[in-house]
Amino acid sequence: MALRQPAVAGRFYPGDAESLEREVAGYLGLATEPKVRARAVVVPHAGYIYSGAIAGQTLGAVEAPRTALVICPNHTGQGPELSLYDRGGWRVPTGTLAVDGDLADRICETTGAVRDQRAHHSEHAIEVELPFLLAKNPAMTIVPICLGHVSLEACRVLGQGIAESLAGAGRAEDTLIVASTDMSHYLEVNRARELDALAIDRVAALDPEGLYEVVEKRRISMCGFIPTTVALFAAKALGVATSRLVRYGNSGERSGDFARVVGYAGFVLS
Repeated sequence: MALRQPAVAGRFYPGDAESLEREVAGYLGLATEPKVRARAVVVPHAGYIYSGAIAGQTLGAVEAPRTALVICPNHTGQGPELSLYDRGGWRVPTGTLAVDGDLADRICETTGAVRDQRAHHSEHAIEVELPFLLAKNPAMTIVPICLGHVSLEACRVLGQGIAESLAGAGRAEDTLIVASTDMSHYLEVNRARELDALAIDRVAALDPEGLYEVVEKRRISMCGFIPTTVALFAAKALGVATSRLVRYGNSGERSGDFARVVGYAGFVLS
């Protein structure tokens, strides 16, 4: 099995297995309520020192799925706009997650996503979620998708196509859609909170159109609003009724610099 090797181990998260396992377990342990069976989550993807607690608390709040469909924004500009990694596996210091080739095939056929690895080689926004997912289920498989700045209609088609693929394969119950995003970037903390609240309200309302439109109109620097919009369309098509904000925070809480913060939010959609 061809393996995609870690690109940001030792930078975004610990590079040795023992330290990473310990840190991830601590973050997942922040979730104290009974776990729910979720259709989707929205989680941040910054370095663990900044957003690991929010990602861990959010993923710790859901039951471990058989498969995670992890959708991220394309930070590198490599590859096509809808890039699906369809074969092999992804390595992190604590182990390897195999790609679910059958489910990847079905999603490509249903949605028109392109089989592509270029967009994924140096991208961090899926990789940082994988140690959490592996800790929840060491046998978990994944389907990684990296998205460029596509239209609202393209988000709708992809999200509904993902839902159709999961339902058609009988996989809706055991697959978790993971939308990877940070919120506002490098703003004064009160301005970041103000703008992030606009986007958070739309995610909480299960309103993909509203999220896309408010981010575009207000120029909110939410890097993964496209994956989040897709996840909302998919979740609604799968019958999701609630979207709960687990936690919101910002980088200043760790760095002490509140003049230029990055915002982070975690949601559970069930």
